[in-house]
Amino acid sequence: MPALAPLMKRRWLWGAGALVLAVVLWWAWSTWRAPQADAVVLQAAPLVRTLQFSARVATLSRVSVGSTVTGRVAKVAVKEGAQVRQGEVLVQLETDELQAALAQAQSAERQAAARLAGLRSTGRTAARAQLVQAQVSVRAAEAALLRTQQLVAQGFLSDAQLDEARRSVEVARAQQLGAQAQIQANEDTGTDVVQAQAQLAQARAATAAAQVRLAQAAVRAPTDARVLSRTVEPGQIVQPGAALLSLALSGPTQLVAQVDERFLDQLQTGQKAAVLADAFAGQPFAAQVLSIAPAVDAQRGAIEVKLALTQEAPAFLREDMTLSVEVETARRDRALVLPLTALHAPSTNSAATVLVAEGGRAQARPVRLGLRTLGAVEVLEGVREGEAVLLGGEVQAGDRVRPRVVAFQAASGLPGASREDLGAVMTNAMGR
Repeated sequence: MPALAPLMKRRWLWGAGALVLAVVLWWAWSTWRAPQADAVVLQAAPLVRTLQFSARVATLSRVSVGSTVTGRVAKVAVKEGAQVRQGEVLVQLETDELQAALAQAQSAERQAAARLAGLRSTGRTAARAQLVQAQVSVRAAEAALLRTQQLVAQGFLSDAQLDEARRSVEVARAQQLGAQAQIQANEDTGTDVVQAQAQLAQARAATAAAQVRLAQAAVRAPTDARVLSRTVEPGQIVQPGAALLSLALSGPTQLVAQVDERFLDQLQTGQKAAVLADAFAGQPFAAQVLSIAPAVDAQRGAIEVKLALTQEAPAFLREDMTLSVEVETARRDRALVLPLTALHAPSTNSAATVLVAEGGRAQARPVRLGLRTLGAVEVLEGVREGEAVLLGGEVQAGDRVRPRVVAFQAASGLPGASREDLGAVMTNAMGR
């Protein structure tokens, strides 16, 4: 019996080893037979949320310019697309008749000025001389009347001669009064001078009006601008009020977009944006959100967003050109990021459930979410960096599973997207 003890002990050890080996083999076989599922290893990475939409080029204002006088076009000095400076002649009308009218007005002005100058110089001298002559005539007539009265009293002259002497005195006094009135009229406040001044002012106004009409024959740029279109050619008769040219006034180039109101909470003034034109996909340029309209367009369910360029406008930009805009609306320089396909229902903006590969089985784990983009989401709580999170599929919590790690990289922001990628993402963004 004592000899059997070591033998029994060895058999027990062999049996225990075989059992362990069977368990290991069974576990390996079960694991090998477990279905595979794609998984991502949770890692910290930058996460950028962007919003894509279409916009158009717009300037601060447009104006139509035309002539304020009727005339024949002598010259059109600009072409469509030309940059013009303030005061530059755009269209020149014929001016022969207007120049003749100006010369006539200037002649009348010189004539009125000469008359006024004559009243103030030779007119005053002549009036003073006439007054002196009239005063002398009055004294002579009064002396003759006195002598006539004496001779009539002595009987040497008749009463008729006395009456004639009296009339002579009255005529001389009347001439004296006339000379005095003429002197007063030639003073600076006198009627003749005031009338002459009024005539001169009228002549000057006529000259100024003729000069204005002549200047109006040249249609000039109201400010720095670019010519959008022209509807006039040399030889054409133009009328006041008719638009001859359409101008885009110079100013900061702006982009105007209609953005779905569902994304209003993502937009803020000052946000950076990357802009691409269809025809110049290799020449992106930068902009930023300038303003967000305070009201929503009820018919379209959209809100107007204006963007300003942060650099000089590219030469290829044209009025009303359609552009693709990608605005950076949020950024995390370092975050635990999962693809949206890793989330399981029920899911909200701030919470969800994920499946974690643990011990060969899929374990459900509630997580708290942060920043969300079109393809990825930030995980704030619930999983740790380095854990394998299963992606969408038929695997349920508790199922055996073999994780198959796949690569995943969240979108990194504005500069890298191609025109095709941008358009595809835009379709997703505006269609959610």
